[in-house]
Amino acid sequence: MIRYDRQDTSFVFKERRFNSRWLKSVAENEGKKIGQIAVVFCSDDYLLQINRQFLNHSYYTDIITFDYCEGDVLSGDLLISVDSVRDNAGHYGSSFDEELHRVIVHGLLHLIGYDDHTRKDQKQMRAKENEYLCSRNTMLL
Repeated sequence: MIRYDRQDTSFVFKERRFNSRWLKSVAENEGKKIGQIAVVFCSDDYLLQINRQFLNHSYYTDIITFDYCEGDVLSGDLLISVDSVRDNAGHYGSSFDEELHRVIVHGLLHLIGYDDHTRKDQKQMRAKENEYLCSRNTMLL
């Protein structure tokens, strides 16, 4: 089950059912199942506080993923700063929605086991993000 929540923001995510179907299809394509996933939309300040408290990092980020997976069952928390997503969309010349979907699937890909520490990992992660963003757009048709 995928649950959507918010902390320290008035942002309302309106595509819950469709997004959950999409994420389920991503998981299945990767040979995984959805367990308990919380997608929490929040502010920059809220996510910075979490970053400091749990990861000992003192910088802003667009997403923090907490992994509680067991075997092929994906469980975890995806904490997403809508402020950073909005800023990144402007910086990269994409729409807010496209950047938001990219960040959401990025978090799911971390739960699946993809990493982005090296250039090679980043390239693979970006390719997977693009693949699944295309599949999302296809599902809309």
